[in-house]
Amino acid sequence: MTSVIMGMLAETSLHPGTGQVSGTVDLPVAREKTTNYPVIVGSSLKGALKDTAEQYLTRNKIDLDLNQVFGTQNQAGAVAVTDGRLLLLPVRSLNSHYKWVTCPYLLERFQRDCELAGLTGVSFDLQPLRNLEDGKALAVGKGRLYIEDIQLEIEAGAKLESFAEEIKSLIKHDSVKERLADNLVIVNDKEFNFFATYSLAINARNQLDNNKISQNLWYEETIPPDSLFYTLLFARPGEEGTLNSLVQMFKQHPYLQVGGNETVGQGWCAISCIDGGGENR
Repeated sequence: MTSVIMGMLAETSLHPGTGQVSGTVDLPVAREKTTNYPVIVGSSLKGALKDTAEQYLTRNKIDLDLNQVFGTQNQAGAVAVTDGRLLLLPVRSLNSHYKWVTCPYLLERFQRDCELAGLTGVSFDLQPLRNLEDGKALAVGKGRLYIEDIQLEIEAGAKLESFAEEIKSLIKHDSVKERLADNLVIVNDKEFNFFATYSLAINARNQLDNNKISQNLWYEETIPPDSLFYTLLFARPGEEGTLNSLVQMFKQHPYLQVGGNETVGQGWCAISCIDGGGENR
């Protein structure tokens, strides 16, 4: 095994923060500079992987040099970790409790990343998506679709099963896989940018003193549960066994906590790994 695609389905809200103030939001989530899509930065993700591995090794009394696996300031690690990239964003809808929204660019990027990881079996027919107009969407059903503050017309004859089938391997839970196609919505890149920019929750948090008087009120942005991210893991030459050991760890304990606010239960993701041969691990 030289490469793995690791799917991360958010079980709770995520706050992969930037540590910077952005307008009225004191603690925004990290975003890609060019697309403005939420992202889990690779260095943060690598730290979360190392922390999870350390807890697992301690609990199971396994001796493994994590500095050799993940590297140090002066030494490259055996496993390379990319940014956690967004693929599906849950958005509230009047038609159902929510819809998983994606766009042609994200699907194309996922297909390219699969090729990079040697997973050649993933292939989307992106041609029907090229000319998606504003106000149109590919979704199951017919008529109008209401998502957030936008009204969309459903394109007739949309076949989403093939898209859902390729994405399912990134999702751990069978129950989630079963309802993916019925709740999947594909909009054009422009309209997805609106959802990615404006549909995330902004939560007010407060610090109180012993007399219940506010000492610090702040606002922070979070990514909703059931968001789907993925990352690529690559083994350096001769270190394939190390990557396999890491994947086997997640097979035994398929959960990872990333981002901030760990003590209030945020950041939990369910993990599903696919190796370069297309096999779920």
